[in-house]
Amino acid sequence: MSDWLIPYLVFNGNCEEAVNFYQVALGGETQILHFADAPPNPAFPIPDQVKNLVMHAELRKDGHVIRFSDTFPGNPYNTGNNISFSLEFDSKEATKSVFDVLSEDGTIEMELQETFFSPLYGKFSDKYGIQWQVSCMVK
Repeated sequence: MSDWLIPYLVFNGNCEEAVNFYQVALGGETQILHFADAPPNPAFPIPDQVKNLVMHAELRKDGHVIRFSDTFPGNPYNTGNNISFSLEFDSKEATKSVFDVLSEDGTIEMELQETFFSPLYGKFSDKYGIQWQVSCMVK
């Protein structure tokens, strides 16, 4: 685990603008993935008005990472709840263990599951209201 505690900033439709702003201000390299870039999933079709929103972005510089995304339309968005912490682990076992402990008595937004970008990924707020994302690094 090199970068295991990563801030994750969420925006309300202007994420790409924000990522570009932070890159100019801080330097580094960016990678931006839009909702339209995800493989099609008939169970979860992406509405046209969402396709150009940022599903996931990263700004990397000197071994440091900040992650970003737009909130999915219809999800609550308030300044102050637009940051979470992202934890990455080298194994499914470590990912599951931390997910189970941190999410206990919290609110699970997305159960721990395989996604196209991670063998295991989950999202939740812990019992103190802190938002977390945990994932297993792709190998």
